Amino acid sequence: MSFVNDLKVAFRSLARTKGLALTVVLTLALGIGANSAIFTLVRGVLLKPLVNRDEDRLIYIRQSAPGVGDDDTTFSVPEIQDLRAGVKTLSAFGDFSTVGFTVIGLGQPREVQAGVVGGNYFDVMGLHPVLGRLIGPQDDGSSAAGVVVLTYRFWTTTFKKDPSVIGKAVRLDSGVLGNRSATVIGVLEPCVPYPQDTEIIANVVTSPHHLSATMVTGRIHRMTELFGRLAPGATLDQARAELSSVYGAMVKEHPEAYSSKANFQIGAKLFHEEITSGARTVLLVLLAASVLVFVIACSNVANLILTRTVRREGELTIRAALGASTGALRRMLLAESLLLCSAGAALGVISAYPMVAILARYASRFSVRALDLTVDSSLLWMGAALAVVAAVILAFVPRLPSADTSSGLSLASGSVRITGSTSRRQRIFAVTQIAASFVLLAGASMLITTLIALQTAQTGFDTRHVLAINVPAMSYGKTPQQVVDFYKESIRRVDALPGVQRTAFGLMVPWRDAAAGIGLQFSADGHVHAAGEEDPRAQWRVISPGFFAALGVPILTGRDFNDLDGQNKDKDPVVIISETLAQRMFPNQDAINRHVYWTDPVLKFASGISAAPHRIIGVTRDIDDEHVVPEPMVTIYSSFEEGPMFGGRLFIHTDADPYSLVTPVTRIIRDMSVDQPIEHAATLEDVRAEVLTPDRLNSLVFGVFAAVALSIALIGVAGVLAFSVSSRTREFGIRLALGSQPRDLLRGVIAEGVVMAAAGVIAGAAFGFVMARLARSYFLDVKMPGALPVVLSAFVLLTAAVVASSVPAVRAARIDVMKALRAE
Repeated sequence: MSFVNDLKVAFRSLARTKGLALTVVLTLALGIGANSAIFTLVRGVLLKPLVNRDEDRLIYIRQSAPGVGDDDTTFSVPEIQDLRAGVKTLSAFGDFSTVGFTVIGLGQPREVQAGVVGGNYFDVMGLHPVLGRLIGPQDDGSSAAGVVVLTYRFWTTTFKKDPSVIGKAVRLDSGVLGNRSATVIGVLEPCVPYPQDTEIIANVVTSPHHLSATMVTGRIHRMTELFGRLAPGATLDQARAELSSVYGAMVKEHPEAYSSKANFQIGAKLFHEEITSGARTVLLVLLAASVLVFVIACSNVANLILTRTVRREGELTIRAALGASTGALRRMLLAESLLLCSAGAALGVISAYPMVAILARYASRFSVRALDLTVDSSLLWMGAALAVVAAVILAFVPRLPSADTSSGLSLASGSVRITGSTSRRQRIFAVTQIAASFVLLAGASMLITTLIALQTAQTGFDTRHVLAINVPAMSYGKTPQQVVDFYKESIRRVDALPGVQRTAFGLMVPWRDAAAGIGLQFSADGHVHAAGEEDPRAQWRVISPGFFAALGVPILTGRDFNDLDGQNKDKDPVVIISETLAQRMFPNQDAINRHVYWTDPVLKFASGISAAPHRIIGVTRDIDDEHVVPEPMVTIYSSFEEGPMFGGRLFIHTDADPYSLVTPVTRIIRDMSVDQPIEHAATLEDVRAEVLTPDRLNSLVFGVFAAVALSIALIGVAGVLAFSVSSRTREFGIRLALGSQPRDLLRGVIAEGVVMAAAGVIAGAAFGFVMARLARSYFLDVKMPGALPVVLSAFVLLTAAVVASSVPAVRAARIDVMKALRAE
């Protein structure tokens, strides 16, 4: 018989069991669809080549200081010059310095994420324009005209691909770092910029700070990312070795710039690896979760196929007795499996299309590459491959009779009998489903408990009634005092609005601007500097009077700033410190009227930050504006009267609806300055929720996976027990006739389910532990679930197993003795 005839016979056979066929197809569609969608996502984000020319030759070079917890210190100009002079395995270096610009001249004034680059940057990165030209060597030097290139995403989302932006003159204001005019000269091709949120790229001349002597000569003035191209014939390992050698010589020659405590290091990796690092762990874990769902689906379907095979004992035995070989029987089962799996794959691939769109929006939180994801033929090939794998597994699961032996199957009996081999296989598949479900459930429980801890953590200040608005400091045409006066007048006018209790200026919005925090070394009265050790570090914040009242944070001792602080240059400058700083630097002492002062060597490059002793006038409760779960914070607050003015955020405390203030506040600021950006208005509660969105999405996605897996697994356990009860009807009848109580049968069947669930939990825990340990050797951010998620997951599984077992158990307990004894 040809395989085509086998397929025809298989189709007619499956048509007689429509319910089972439909169940198998839907279960396989779920497993195949999820895996196809996630494979498409992984391929598009992690595996798809970048548009950069010869990306396998493009590397990212990172300097870090793990001793002080800084995994990316960036580079200074002298360091880059030394590397360029000493490293020969790299043919060219490209530099990129992140700068925050306020752009005037492209529609509404706005803050943008920007970078300034040297003339060979785009050549090193291997990128091309889609419109106009890119920055080149002719744009280097202090006498060059300012030029700007727009990233493709910024051009399409903000300007709707308007070609007329080329040639427009803009003003770039970077606050205390200076401002310059520039001309838009081009649009970058669709690519993944680094950092990924970069919107515009300008030449160095647009940032006066980058042309200053302190920037050019200061070895510790680090603010530049570094990229390189491997020289012809050079390998990445050779480049790493040479970079380490040259870097080691730099450290020995300039020990004052590399403290032993900081443990400065240099590393290099392919740019593709760096650009995908933010999404790699979460996507690979997601892929592993989908594989577990596929395993669960196949195990569930295998049990259904085993059940069907047992019910077809007579048919298969007769075929074997009439001369059908084992190969012919296996081919018949393979034909049935291929029909089922092909239908499941077709339905799975169809369902994968909307899943890809949903998962792409989820993954875009971790990589902008997901925003450009397109579905291609790889989705079909993945679905077909999974269908073949599932078909082969299902075809070879059942044990077949031969012509010589019935293998325990009776031609005469029409009843269902399960051989020991079949029973063991069914239980193994059920335990496999429980084990895989436990791994998923434990992972989802860990994410959910973590999310709950994050959401319920007390911030220490009022988040619901405080509106935060970005109003960046702009220095164009203003003296430093005029900038301060602008904010003072803004605060006065906003305070006059109905419902406003207090308005204040701050450097950064908690959590949203965490990367903008400034940490500097400092010392205090009585602190002894240990030889070879760095001074402690404190976060530096510039605020206005009323800042703590606006956030609802109490001043524990002393007083707040007032309008006179910072104006009288003959008096000591004053600061307010956090509670943790007071406890560490002045234990069991009153910190008021003591002094702190900045000692960080980087101050020589930061104009406006005074290293003079500052008198402490107040101690406030800690404000952790960087971590969602508050940690002890060592913070020094300066008055904006003293400056310098970085950032620029208004905090408005109101007893009315905070969002009702957005329009009147915008009108007030616009009346004062038409070029002033007013953006990203949100309550601190909503800011915190936005920061937690990736955690919330992780919990949701993995929770859905775990719920689906658990449902399939429990159906599998219930199915195994139901089939076991149906095959043991005569046994149960005899036991009842001999005096057993129905409750004994009830307990026995439920115990079977619990034993299978317990075995699955143990197997899942062992497998999960081994896989987590293995994953941690490759991904440092993979964490082991704590005791609570593990215990909770085990409890949920065991409880659900009892519930799933109760239906067949009740059926066993209600067996009619006489009917059972006449069953055979």
